[in-house]
Amino acid sequence: MEHNLIVYNTLTRKKEKFEPIHPNLVGMYVCGPTVYSDVHLGNCRTFVSFDLIFRYLIHLGFKVRYVRNITDAGHLEGDNDEGDDKFAKKAKLEQLEPMEIVQKYTIGFHDVLRLFNTLPPSIEPTATGHISEQIEMVQAIIKNGYAYEVNGTVYFDVEKYVKEYNYTILTNRNLEDLLTNTRELGGQDEKRGRLDFALWIKAKPEHIMRWPSPWGIGFPGWHIECSAMSKKYLGDQFDIHGGGMDLAATHHTNEIAQSEACNHSTPAKYWMHTNMLTVNGSRMSKSAGNGFLPGELFTGNHPLLQRGYSPMAVRFFMLQAHYRSTLDFSNEALDAAEKGFKRLMTAIGLLEKIQVSESSSFGNLSEIKDRCYQAMNDDFNSPVLIAELFEVVRIINSLFDNKLTITASDLSDLKSFIQSFVYDILGLKDDQLADSDNMDDLMQIIIQMRNDAKKNKDFVTSDRIREQLNAVGILLKDSKDGTLWNKI
Repeated sequence: MEHNLIVYNTLTRKKEKFEPIHPNLVGMYVCGPTVYSDVHLGNCRTFVSFDLIFRYLIHLGFKVRYVRNITDAGHLEGDNDEGDDKFAKKAKLEQLEPMEIVQKYTIGFHDVLRLFNTLPPSIEPTATGHISEQIEMVQAIIKNGYAYEVNGTVYFDVEKYVKEYNYTILTNRNLEDLLTNTRELGGQDEKRGRLDFALWIKAKPEHIMRWPSPWGIGFPGWHIECSAMSKKYLGDQFDIHGGGMDLAATHHTNEIAQSEACNHSTPAKYWMHTNMLTVNGSRMSKSAGNGFLPGELFTGNHPLLQRGYSPMAVRFFMLQAHYRSTLDFSNEALDAAEKGFKRLMTAIGLLEKIQVSESSSFGNLSEIKDRCYQAMNDDFNSPVLIAELFEVVRIINSLFDNKLTITASDLSDLKSFIQSFVYDILGLKDDQLADSDNMDDLMQIIIQMRNDAKKNKDFVTSDRIREQLNAVGILLKDSKDGTLWNKI
């Protein structure tokens, strides 16, 4: 297939022409969420970015098998059975079974991504649904001599691996520095080397999520699930592996090591990573108190937000930054993005009102289209594409004001251009309140936030949500069937 797509490969740290392993078929694996809590904005930025990539590859004519996993196994804080089982801890807190936690937050994850208008992946496997594949992979790694078992726990032997492979190929970190900065092995530590990590962990009696294995009752380590599932659905080698940049140093580094130890090949040809989020110039994090959830961003129910923003305005805001650049949230930046998004949607709405003429005087649409393709072909440069779209906005406004003319044929081409670049590639849509289906999804998130506030006896927040909704013309009504809403 003829194309000029260039992508930045984290593995080689340079831009390369995109050449899929199999002609016309692209295999893409993106690390999905761990579903024991609400999806955070960092996740959303990653999934919106790879939705853009998914959409553009489809637009170019590729068949894409997009695999995005769901982590629903009870991983611990450390490799050596340290810390709490995150799912069991959350289940105890909410008085639910662990798989009820999984179901609740998986549904919430899908609801949020639907609001962001992301396309569903081709396959969405779960870690708990692929225990046998993970066990088989661990067995193969042991057989090949790169893992060892101690008291029911299996560890990857990094020091053995580095004798034949480059363990830090993805990050280019110095191995000696890694060893220096890793804690000393204590007398009770089972691992042979400081960098060794768990492939399979022996379960304590109180551990809820557990499975039988050749090494006893236990559960998989975190990294093995992605290696096993990408291998099953995309083969030993596939085209694109993606995720947030925070995954590169440990999770993706260990994925490469596992796959090479099992299959004797690097799993992905191109590694792509999204950059971090900041808030008013500071890194977004729960501990810093400057992190907020998508629902809070939509409602404005957060101390750092002056008001709420629609999901499409937030998607537009995210796409205004290149996926490899830092994205800084501030009220001023969100306000500007919302104005830009509304300006774009307003102009598109004028297309049906433009009068056609016998000649066109607006210029050459093909030149603008070429520049749009050049932007997207340059490592999916959505900010440059959006800048080109505002040149089209200027043309549309001039056509509507009869300052320029356009033929029926050129108007049809212009509408097709908008369909391709605004809707199909950028994944934008007009999400005004008139979109009742989309609005209901958003309202269910807001109602759940209010219910959680009432449950926690935070009546100030509960009343604030009701009052702010009333101010924009939405009435909440509590009934025996739950909370209902309607426009005033």
